[in-house]
Amino acid sequence: MARILSIDYGKKRTGIAVTDPLQMIAGGLATVSTSGLFEFLQDYVAREPVERIVVGEPRQPNGEPSENMQRVQQFVNRWRNAMPHIPVDFYDERFTSVLAHQAMLDAGLRKKARQDKALVDEISATIILQDYMRAKHL
Repeated sequence: MARILSIDYGKKRTGIAVTDPLQMIAGGLATVSTSGLFEFLQDYVAREPVERIVVGEPRQPNGEPSENMQRVQQFVNRWRNAMPHIPVDFYDERFTSVLAHQAMLDAGLRKKARQDKALVDEISATIILQDYMRAKHL
C-alpha cells in the first residue's frame, strides 16, 4: 500500500505529514520553505510510494476562501500538471492551527516550543491528515 501525504500550505512555510504504508497512522514529516515545496515533494515521491496528496483548503470561519486559496490553487495546478498520476484532494483546514496549539499545550510543551511556527505547521498538516483519514473511514 502507498502512503497518503498532507500539506498545510503557507505563504512562507508548509507543514507536511504522511501516513505509514498501511495508512493507519498519520505523523508529521517536515516543515519546508514553501519556495522549495515542489522539489521536496518530487524527491519524496521518488523515494516513497504516495497514493494521494491531501491539501488543506484555506477557508475563513464563514466558509469563504481565504486570501491564501489562490496560492494553494496555483500550487495544486502545477502539481497536477507535473504528477497527474498522484491525485490531490482538498480538505477543510479551518481551525487546524488552533487545534495544533491545543495539542502542543496538552503535550506539555514549553512556551518557546509552542512559538515554533514550523512545528505548528507540521502538527496542522498532521491534523488535516488525521481528519481526512477519519472522514474517509466513516
